Order: sequence, then C-alpha cells, then structure tokens
Amino acid sequence: MPVIRTLVAALALATISSCAGSLPPTALSRPAPPPAELGPPAPSIAALAPVQLFEIATAPSLPGAVSGRLIIVTQPWGKAFPSGAPSDATPRIVRGTGEDPIAAVEIAHLSPGQSLIVDADAKAFPAPFSKMPPGEYVVQAILDVNHNYAQSGLGRGDIKSLAIKVRLPGGVPKLILSDVQPAPSPPSVSPQEQSRIDAETSGFASHLADVDFISPSLSAFWGRTMHIHAWVLIPPGYETGKLRYPTVYRAEGFGGSRAFSRNQALRQWSLMISSATPPMIRVFLDHATPSGTTEFADSVNNGPWGKALTEEFIPYLEKTYRMDAKPAGRFTTGHSSGGWFAIWLQVRYPKVFGGAWARAPDPVDFRSFTGVDIYAPGANAYRKPDGSVQTLVRSATGVETTSLREYAGREDVAGDYGGQFDSFDWVFSPKGEDGRPQPLFDRQTGAVDPAVAAYWRDHYDISAIIQRDWKTLKRDLDGKIHLI
Repeated sequence: MPVIRTLVAALALATISSCAGSLPPTALSRPAPPPAELGPPAPSIAALAPVQLFEIATAPSLPGAVSGRLIIVTQPWGKAFPSGAPSDATPRIVRGTGEDPIAAVEIAHLSPGQSLIVDADAKAFPAPFSKMPPGEYVVQAILDVNHNYAQSGLGRGDIKSLAIKVRLPGGVPKLILSDVQPAPSPPSVSPQEQSRIDAETSGFASHLADVDFISPSLSAFWGRTMHIHAWVLIPPGYETGKLRYPTVYRAEGFGGSRAFSRNQALRQWSLMISSATPPMIRVFLDHATPSGTTEFADSVNNGPWGKALTEEFIPYLEKTYRMDAKPAGRFTTGHSSGGWFAIWLQVRYPKVFGGAWARAPDPVDFRSFTGVDIYAPGANAYRKPDGSVQTLVRSATGVETTSLREYAGREDVAGDYGGQFDSFDWVFSPKGEDGRPQPLFDRQTGAVDPAVAAYWRDHYDISAIIQRDWKTLKRDLDGKIHLI
C-alpha cells in the first residue's frame, strides 16, 4: 500500500502540473521508491492515469547526482525501421523529426540508482503523449545536463538511456539513464595525410592567439564578470616586419563553436601562406551564449554587445596588434547568423567599418522573416495568408521537409532557451514582465504579436532601418555591403 500511495501522489502531482504552468520545475517530477519496490502496481496505476507516465531511473554506476532537462524522444517503430528490425533492436540514439512526439521535464536532483515518475504530457509536442496515435514506438531518454540541447543537440556530459520498443500510450515505460556522452574523438588520419597537414599548418599555432577580454560594459549589465573570446590570427611575416594590416572580423552561424572557428582560422592560414588571399589580421569572434547567439547587437536582453565590441574590444586589439586602425582597414564577414552580424555591424557603425561581406545571412528584411511577413495584419508564423503550411527547411533537391511549426514546437520542448527562434527573441525582442524576452509569436498557435513585431522593425529590421535613415547613412554606408 505505501508504494501505491506514493504513485497515486506522484500521479496527482503530475496531473496538476500539466494544468498549472506556474508550478516550479521540480513539481513536474517526484522521486519514487527504488525500482525493485515498484513491482506489479505500476500497470494498475497507469490504467487510472489521465496522462502518460514514464519511470526514469539512473544507473548505479553514475559517478554522482545529476540534474538537467530530461528529454524523451520517440519515433514510430515502423518509421525508425522501415525495412523491419529485430524486436529486440535498441538503437543508440533516436533521431525524431517533424511530428515525432517529444516531451521534457526539469530534473532538479537524481542520485545514482534512484528513480522517479515523470509526466510526459506536461510539456510535449505535437500533443500530449496520452493523445498520440496508439502503436509501437522506439523511445529514449536524454538528460541535457548543460541545457544546450536546443542549440547543439546531444553533447559532452549528457546522459542517455538505451532506446526501447514500447506500446504507447499506456503503461509506465522504464528508461534507465546510463550512458554518459563522451567528448568527440578527433578523426584518425594516415601518416601520409598527417604529414601533408603538418606541412600546410607549419607556423599556424605560433600565429594564432586565444584572446580573453573582460568587458566593462557587459560586466556592468550582467552584474558579473563577462568575457569576449576570440581567436586572433596574424599573417605570415607579421613577426619580422613593421607593417600595419587590415583586419577582418568574423562570426560563425548559429551553433558555431570555438573549435569550428579555430578550423576556419586554419583554413585562412593555409590560404594566406599559399598567397591565395592577401595577408590580413583575422579575428574570429565567439558570440555563442546560453541564449543562442548575440550577433554583437546591443540588446535589452543580452546586453550591449555592439558597444562592447566597437568601444572596448576593438580598441584593445588595435593597441595590442599592428592593425590598420581606420574604417578603411576594418571589415566584417560571416555566414548565417554571422552574416547578419556582418551587415548589422556595418549598418549600425558605418563610420567604424569599411565594408561587409555576408553570406546567407539571417533575415535582413522582416517582411520575409524566414518566409513570414511579421507586419501583415493577423500574421501567423505557422500558416501562410492562404492558410497553407509555412515551411522552414527544404532538402538540397528542393523538397520541403520541415514546417516552421514543427521546428519551433520541438525547439520549445527541448529547451526554455537556446534554440534558434529563442535566440532571435533574445536579440530582437523587448523584455517582458517576467524578465524574459517577449516572443515574436505564440509557440502553440503561431500568432505574431504585433507590438513585438513593431519593436523588431524599429530596432533591428536592417532593410527598414536603411530606408528610414538613408539620408544620414548614405555618406558612410553606400557601397560597403556585399551580400552573397
């Protein structure tokens, strides 16, 4: 009877939590007795459940207590194994996409060998798990310990369970968190390939600096020490000469890492030593944060990143390195979110930079923000004006693969912040009463908030700003933007 009372209490708590979004994250889960004590009562309790429950356990072999965002990913069995698979198949990672159900709860503390009952209906997409089409599914649990799954997927330190075959909805499937994700291994290369790489990269390490700068303005905004990180690559011959060099400031796209930036620096080094590109100083800026990317735009949510770059970091670099400290010697470049950064810095600070070369930037005209005219009356991110589905992703062959609703809905479940659309809100939106950015659109319905859209237009719509302020911008901006 004590076991049944505990499960009933957990069930009641889970039912309440699915109706009361204001409950704290810990209300979404409650420790249950050790797995050995659960025994037969679970199915009878599940039969009474108006929600889909899961038992989540941690392997006794884990080194210590864990916490994070627990994500339950699923895929219909026939979709995961279209050609048929053994009934005992347990793939290591379930890669759900589109409308495949996904759910999440916050786990505050779970010791090795402990288990708890969680409600998979409280936060789920595309619908509560209890409403999913009955059938066989492959299911896996992932504990996102660093809260960055929405931004970069499964990462180092995250803990996953084996994937199991279950029939849903119904029952209380048990998933055991046991497998800690290791750091990615460097690719193996042959001795001959390594010799070629060594020849091409000779001198690279001595010309690359890892710069860590403490920003006074960002530290004042956040009330704690805030850093700007960058790789600074000096050209061949810099160390023996006295020349001053033009400087290129580059930012990567959404999800770009410092390791990726270092690889880009290596590529530019190879191009410079082969004379394929002219000798320049290249600064590879890191603009990734837990909220997404800052794009080095001044923001009421992220802080004064543009000011910190142009008034603090660049002057520091120009005192440290032999840079051509004039507008004609400063350039910006980048891809995707980094492409938006390149154009934004040029438009926002036309007297500071001498030219922008942007490739496939994030939307620079919000009359087509990922295909959506956010200013249109009754604008909706999920539906076009004719009522058809607004798509977001298509394959290389032109096939539409993911709708905006699917992308944003899964992202909303995977993390409270850090996803691509959350990142846009953190950069572009006004601050809400709860201290968080006001979302441009409702993640459930897709309805665009016209007040937020107006704020985006006035502060960050590059096309609108250029048109509005062209008389004052023309002299310093005309001819400086190069868009690929």
